[in-house]
Amino acid sequence: MSEPVQPSLRRLRAFDVRPNRELGQNFLIDSNILDVIARAAELGPEDVVLEIGGGLGVLSEHLAERTAHVHVIELDRALEAPLRDALDPHPNTTLHLGDAMTLDLSALDPAPTKVVANLPYGIAAGAILRTIEELPQVVRWVAMVQKEVGERLAAKAASDAYGIPSVIAQLACDVRVLRPVSRRVFHPVPNVDSVLVGLERTGPAAPPALRAFVQAAFAHRRKALARSLALAWNPDPTQPAVRGGGDVRERVRAALEALGQRPDVRAERLAPAELWKLWSQLTR
Repeated sequence: MSEPVQPSLRRLRAFDVRPNRELGQNFLIDSNILDVIARAAELGPEDVVLEIGGGLGVLSEHLAERTAHVHVIELDRALEAPLRDALDPHPNTTLHLGDAMTLDLSALDPAPTKVVANLPYGIAAGAILRTIEELPQVVRWVAMVQKEVGERLAAKAASDAYGIPSVIAQLACDVRVLRPVSRRVFHPVPNVDSVLVGLERTGPAAPPALRAFVQAAFAHRRKALARSLALAWNPDPTQPAVRGGGDVRERVRAALEALGQRPDVRAERLAPAELWKLWSQLTR
């Protein structure tokens, strides 16, 4: 039997790799998608790229040929051998075996300027939000994610998918679903649809206090924003919250009216910029 030409298929056989479904492993086996990703990421020879979920290294080596450096994070140590096979010919790569959700991203040297990845489904949204917050030098993200995750990150106010991830991502970035991705580019073929999502930084990450405000605003989606904040937000965390939040509710209603909003508006009706303005007014 002839040896497969496609790198992922060759490494699957050569290293006897069995995809780990618990880790959400769906390996890229169609190299045609790689140029699509590279063009969307606008890769240049000066870029330092972070790839989360290196898998079998087919995207890793494609990135290494076009950039200054590639950091590859992989949780599954069973994939170290195929990843070494992909990365060893490229001295401008570093393999980090560990959990991308706990690894000290600020210690990556050189510091990443872009994130390009086929993200494991289970951590896709969390990984993107974490890198927005912890890697201020990153200016662009291009990632393959589950369709629902991509739509949630890019969702507009008043849509069904709009929520906390939408707001946190869009407070710092312009977020777009770039294109659908065929299930056939992966092995094993996933049971869900995927998309390529792109983010371009427009400002700094939301500070912790603003993120806490957004989480409280969406804590009770069927309630008016003022009521939800009264129940779930403490405007001064150095002081104990007032039971019942009556003062908070009235302050929020007054601030909404001052901003030209209905006092009984729900959080999901307000765009990220409007929520930021409300928070700024309430925390002066």
